Parts: sequence; C-alpha cells; structure tokens
Amino acid sequence: MFRSVSTVYDCALPDSRIAGLTAAASAIRARQLVVLPTDTVYGLGCDAFSFTAVQGLLDAKGRGRDMPVPVLVGSWSTVDGLVLSVPVRARMLIEAFWPGGLSLVLPHAPSLTWDLGDTRGTVMLRMPLHPVALELLREVGPMAVSSANRSGRPPAVTVEQAREQLAERVPVYLDGGTAGETVSTIVDLTADEPVVLREGAVTAVQIGEVLGLTIQVAR
Repeated sequence: MFRSVSTVYDCALPDSRIAGLTAAASAIRARQLVVLPTDTVYGLGCDAFSFTAVQGLLDAKGRGRDMPVPVLVGSWSTVDGLVLSVPVRARMLIEAFWPGGLSLVLPHAPSLTWDLGDTRGTVMLRMPLHPVALELLREVGPMAVSSANRSGRPPAVTVEQAREQLAERVPVYLDGGTAGETVSTIVDLTADEPVVLREGAVTAVQIGEVLGLTIQVAR
C-alpha cells in the first residue's frame, strides 16, 4: 500500500494553478510523472524523450511495452518535427479536429531518440482541448501521456480517482475538475486507407466527411 506524499494543485485557483504548472514542469524535467487534466480523461504524463521517464510511466500503470504510450503536443506545428512526413489527410484531420479528441497514428521521424514502447516505427499523436494541458505542453514540449489509471482499471475522470490508483508514484497532480468521460478516437494513417482503430469523441462518419471517404472501423 502506497502512502501518498504527492501534491494536488487546484487549477481553478489562479495562484494554485501557477504553482502547479511550475511544479509539473519541474517534475517533467526531472524525469518524473505528472497527472494532468485533458478534454477526454485524466492523463499520466512524462517527458516523451526520456526512456527512464517513459519506463516509469509504464511501471506506474503496471503495463508492458506492447502497449506504446501516446504523445500529446501543444501546437499543430510540433507534429512536423515528430513524424517522417505529414500526409495531406493528416493535415486535413488536424485542421478539422485539433485541439480535440482525435489521435493520429503516423510513422515517426527515424532521427528521434525516444522509446515509447514497441511502436513498430509509429507514434500516436494528439493535441488536447484543455487549457491546463496546453499550457504545460507549451512549456515542456511533447509529453508521453497515457490514461491516469492502473492497467485493467477504469480511466480516471477526476484527480481523486487518479490519485487513489497511482498514489505516490506521481509527485504532482493537476486538478482541472471533472474530465470528459469519452476517450479519444484513434485513426491509423500509416497505410493507404485510413482506419479507425478506436471510435470515441470523434465519429468515423465525421472523419469520413472531412476526408471525403467511407472510413473503415477496425473490429
């Protein structure tokens, strides 16, 4: 049983929000973990470019490398430095749904020195629609972020749920109130035709309308 020595910062209070974002940025730079609110569920995040931090995230969740960690970004332009190339369809979806509940799977840039798990040369990217998350991302850069829960348990939609599961594994918790309970939609853009791997906040029909295609949903 973990006895929590972590700190929760109420981001509804201006002074607490400033202190929390400062503490979170320091924790990220120290290769530690942070729980942050997003527009979908609460996230457990760390420096995307630190193998030690990413492994700590997987350990905190009790998850193996066979489930790679997604990456959150704070701006559209960040994507250009993270992937091999940004296809036209990806740009169309970014313009339509970012920031928001759409995750894109693309081939990552081979020059990047990161290890997010067994990605097979791909990365899953999303720009969240939440002011606290965006402010932190713009301060520290791309973050590896997974849902803030232990593997096999429901994703946290409040900071209390996240803390109950993760306890002192995480030194900084940013409380942004109750998160949305809908997970992001995941679209795989690594093949000739887009495939929805998981349907969530954005529907396959909405994606198809933007791309002018009938979108296949993986079963």
